[in-house]
Amino acid sequence: MKFALTILLVLNTVFSMSVLAGQQGQEDGYRLWLKYDLIRDKEQRQAYAKQLSQLSIIGESPTLSVIKNEFELALPRLLGKPIEVSLHDQRSSTLLITKIDQKIIDQYQLDDDINQSIDGLSNEGFIIKTIAIANKPQILITANTDIGLLYGSYHFIKLLQTSQNITALNIKQSPKVDIRMLNHWDDLDRHTERGYAGESIWDWHKLPEYKSQRYVDYARANASIGLNGTAINNVNANALILTDAWLSKVESLADTFRPYGIKVYLSIKFSSPQQIGGLATSDPLNSDVQQWWQNKAKEIYQKIPDFGGFLVKANSEGQPGPGDYNRSHAQGANMLAKALSPFGGKVIWRAFVYSHEDKTERSLQAYNEFVPLDGRFNDNVSIQVKNGPIDFQPREPFSPLFGAMPKTPLAMEFQITQEYLGFSTHLAYLAPLYEEVLDTDTLVNGKGSTVAQVIDGSLHNNTFSVMAGVANIGNDRNWTGHIFGQANWYAYGRLAWDHQLSSAEIAQEWVKMTLTKKPQAVDSIVNLMMGSREHIVNYMTPLGLHHLMATGHHYGPGPWVDNLSRADWNPVYYHRADEQGIGIDRTSSGTKGISQYAPAWQKLFRNPKTTPVELLLWFHHVPWDYQMPSGEILWTELVNHYYEGAQAVTVMEQQWLTLEHEIDANQFSQVKMALAIQVKEANWWRDACVLYFQEFSKRPIPHGLAKPTKTLEQFKSLSFPYAPGQG
Repeated sequence: MKFALTILLVLNTVFSMSVLAGQQGQEDGYRLWLKYDLIRDKEQRQAYAKQLSQLSIIGESPTLSVIKNEFELALPRLLGKPIEVSLHDQRSSTLLITKIDQKIIDQYQLDDDINQSIDGLSNEGFIIKTIAIANKPQILITANTDIGLLYGSYHFIKLLQTSQNITALNIKQSPKVDIRMLNHWDDLDRHTERGYAGESIWDWHKLPEYKSQRYVDYARANASIGLNGTAINNVNANALILTDAWLSKVESLADTFRPYGIKVYLSIKFSSPQQIGGLATSDPLNSDVQQWWQNKAKEIYQKIPDFGGFLVKANSEGQPGPGDYNRSHAQGANMLAKALSPFGGKVIWRAFVYSHEDKTERSLQAYNEFVPLDGRFNDNVSIQVKNGPIDFQPREPFSPLFGAMPKTPLAMEFQITQEYLGFSTHLAYLAPLYEEVLDTDTLVNGKGSTVAQVIDGSLHNNTFSVMAGVANIGNDRNWTGHIFGQANWYAYGRLAWDHQLSSAEIAQEWVKMTLTKKPQAVDSIVNLMMGSREHIVNYMTPLGLHHLMATGHHYGPGPWVDNLSRADWNPVYYHRADEQGIGIDRTSSGTKGISQYAPAWQKLFRNPKTTPVELLLWFHHVPWDYQMPSGEILWTELVNHYYEGAQAVTVMEQQWLTLEHEIDANQFSQVKMALAIQVKEANWWRDACVLYFQEFSKRPIPHGLAKPTKTLEQFKSLSFPYAPGQG
């Protein structure tokens, strides 16, 4: 019955999405990269139609029904003609989708190499291959599992959407990371922490009976880019999520996602045994507490047999954890891991920790707490580490934890939502940020020890691998609040599947599927995207500056903030500007932060002249008149970066305006309005920061640069009590 309801929802999706697609000139972003608009090149469209005259899917399952429905939606709209899609074995088909076994090989007289290729394929991998049956070419999509067939089907549709040649296909892919998930920071009241696209898409009050169409569309979008997991509630968790009434709501979502290969994970409150279980303690070594979690795990798996596991934020920012009982993170994680282990569940334990009691410089604390525990975690535990040692800044060095815990699987945590990058009104294509981190060599084993190799488990032969992205999804019609925010969701999924893809290649795919296929327009948009993140770094936090955002909401500049209760919540803690210079000294003469990196990195970082310029002020307190590689002194270089970043956004806006007749009017207008905001706010960032740091440098703004139109005091007086996405 559950599967029948799911299929009904899928059929509804096909209808609603088709109707929406038919509303010419009304594209509002809801269809994401699954637009399936008519291929305008008539010759190519006819060639595709000839090669895809009949499709056969062998077998029956909820996932195979999803595949059938997707092709029934995609092919007629892309090709402009009806295509026969059958769930029966038909030799005359031109596109065959089937799992391979010896019976199929014999029946279709397939080559032995098909079977051999399948043997080396993961459970989620797929093969797309042009074969010959009765001397007629046929396209075969095959895999070991139905989910593999689903991923292969989405990949094949993408080939059509991006105008690829399908005459001689020989594609074999398996994901490089096992668990590829989104982390939703969604509260049970539908508030979304650090969310800038409206409320949570989960309408908890109406669940479990009322299953919004958006849940199915969400599953389609995620499956199309290879994501297979979702943690649906905030890491600052509410214990109510584990009560029977709420688990029934979670079960409803899990049933919807299952045919798409997506498992549900829950963020849990470590103190749940006390809050909802009636126990006097939540000590992980207490036998009653252990039994409570074991009973709770059994209860969850009775409702959700494929439940993924627990995501845990413990002993950080006021959240309870094992440290409350003088227990280690390993003892807390292992207690939960033991409860989940009989059912195959995983514990994903976040390494984002810093405490009121620990006065150690903040970037050091996660390493100090977790590295001594390497090898002490159960084999179904992964430690989820943010990409940098602070907190999702526009640019950070990679976290030194990567490579420092060879006996423990480390999960990557990227932020897709733009908490520190201008929210959903700033165009910031984040794939270059993700790529920059993943491609960085930790040098722990000499060259060839990249962060990506740590994450995918290949460097240390870990038992499983995880990549997580903090979602930017809300209930706005366009899902992400900014059309280009969709590109970050898309790019994250693609890189989680294959971290060797380039951010430029991913941008090309997304633009062609979402905005336009016109070559000149595609090139212009991709060029705009590829520079966008660097522009934000320049007008917010150039040369390694970080955490300059205003209090609480992290909206707008606040480098002057020094009145918060924790020292490391204040921007002055990080830039340390004074009359001598600017930047935080993390060398042996300062916080000793460089000591957590491999010796080769320490050698580079200990000297300002060998430290990468883009991280100079991250690792060094540098005099204002320090000679930069450009020949300018630091003050001039810093100011130039701020002005260059703001000017680049003006150029982006001008470039976008030239595309008015190349893109759907609604999409164009949305981005146009957002860019106007970004231009204004880039100048705000530039002027406020330059004026503030000028108080310390005592140097003029370089000749030829426009002077700020407001005073520093005016900037300091600005207040935004209702800025979105606050904790």
